[in-house]
Amino acid sequence: MLRNREIQILLLVMCSISLAAIVAAAFLSSAAAVLVLITSALLMGSSLVFTKWRYREIEKLSLYLRQISSGNDSLDVRDNKEGELSILKNDIYKVTLMLSEQRSLLQQDKIQLTDAISDISHQLKTPLTSMTVMADLLGDPKLPVAKRMEFTRNIRIQLERIDWLVSSLLKLSKIDAGTVLFKKDQVKIGELIQKALGPVLIPMDIKAQTVSIKGDDKVTFLGDLNWTAEAVINILKNCVEHTPEGGEIAISFFENALFTEIVIADNGTGIPKEDIPYVFKRFYKGKNASEGSIGIGLAMAHSIIARQNGVIDVSSGSKGGTQFRIKFYKQVI
Repeated sequence: MLRNREIQILLLVMCSISLAAIVAAAFLSSAAAVLVLITSALLMGSSLVFTKWRYREIEKLSLYLRQISSGNDSLDVRDNKEGELSILKNDIYKVTLMLSEQRSLLQQDKIQLTDAISDISHQLKTPLTSMTVMADLLGDPKLPVAKRMEFTRNIRIQLERIDWLVSSLLKLSKIDAGTVLFKKDQVKIGELIQKALGPVLIPMDIKAQTVSIKGDDKVTFLGDLNWTAEAVINILKNCVEHTPEGGEIAISFFENALFTEIVIADNGTGIPKEDIPYVFKRFYKGKNASEGSIGIGLAMAHSIIARQNGVIDVSSGSKGGTQFRIKFYKQVI
């Protein structure tokens, strides 16, 4: 403590003042000089004791910070007292708690990134292996024309699957990173439904499925038409895949003072009860998932809707059929 230049200057000043006071008191009487000497000594001693105590507390804080930097964030330095030192302790604890939470979030992000890379690698490995085998077979000059055309068609299907997967992952990455700027336009639900039905009309026609739409053309919500259509397309694709030939998909929508709701229901195979909590989880494939399912479409739909002040729920009856409910809540002014 005494090696500190600030303390040395303080002691020098205090000694100088005490010496001047003693000299001045000596002109009055020797008793006054002794009294001033004793008082000065007590004041200087008290100051040194108090300074030493503060240095000890600061040393504890320094040790605390060293332990925090080494990864031990379970310590609590707060003392709930008054004074600048106690305020400093509380502030240090708040910063420590914040850094601990950020460290935990970073660790979770690393785990999620590792899992995502593993899932993506797994999803790409299967079609790439299949295409490699078929490409080797296509190199055989004796391969029949029919098989050659079949392998070429399968390779094209696998390439389209990979292209869709990569495109979907890029969109999800942008949404997760918060770089997608969703528009806040007044979107008509009827227009949204028509836009989303376009890409699934051919698969529905092949399976002789029908669709019914019920709702007022004046129903709207505040959001982004294109991105929301992307979400609804993925939901409709799921319904088409799990609805048998000749099945029906029903779409209805309405609004009230609190929210705008879209209901998409089918009479397909349904979702097992144990799979319902996980259907919106990325890369999750339930028991009734189709062979080519990747498990990313509903996850993307969930992310898009959630980013627009909306929620999506799913329910399935014991005898089959699945119902998706999308709610876009109105902003409170």
